[in-house]
Amino acid sequence: MTKIPEKVLPIYRRLAKRYKLDFESVAIRGKRFSFLHLQDIEPLIAGKDIFANSDEFPFWVKIWESSVILADFMASMEPDPERRILELGAGLGVTGIVAAGFGHKVLLTDYQDEILDFERVSAAINECDQNTDFSRLDWLKPAELGTFEMIIGSEILFHPKFFEPLLHVFKKYLSPKGVIYMAHDVRRKSLGQFLPLCEKEYDIAMQKRVLRSEDETVEVLLTRLVPKEAV
Repeated sequence: MTKIPEKVLPIYRRLAKRYKLDFESVAIRGKRFSFLHLQDIEPLIAGKDIFANSDEFPFWVKIWESSVILADFMASMEPDPERRILELGAGLGVTGIVAAGFGHKVLLTDYQDEILDFERVSAAINECDQNTDFSRLDWLKPAELGTFEMIIGSEILFHPKFFEPLLHVFKKYLSPKGVIYMAHDVRRKSLGQFLPLCEKEYDIAMQKRVLRSEDETVEVLLTRLVPKEAV
């Protein structure tokens, strides 16, 4: 049974009153991480037509293969104590917490405080909270967070209505010589719709990564955006 650190026990108990909770294990480059998640997402989707309206699906509840790929990529990168990293749409916190576990300093963000509570518990469990911070972030009304040398995000292109706000978020938070890394399932059509909007201001590079399990093989596109003036 996963031991909950005393400092996040009140958060865990509060979540446990509302949801059935469990932990999922993810192994990255010889390290094993444990993430708090929901056993059952039905309370979150009850009464919603998630098939007709994809933006009604609570994307944060799932550990996406793309977040594992991006986490592995971050784990392969040499940490820099001077580098500020912003994770957008962090969800259950897989990428940011793994990155923190490998020495990176990461600000994890999402649009609801309750989502951040899941991340806080997992960061404490994995003893990564010294390298992590958390902030609620509404892309439509982005807060003042300063600038970052790196912005990361997995499966953040979930609806076209957020494309323009996301571009504004990139411009607001990315330092002049910064870099953006995104990871998405190759089957996500929105990536092909979003990247043409980036071509004017960013140089774009893509690499396909594969995540294999006993059940399936998932192809993920790792995308890098670099401001043209920084090249």
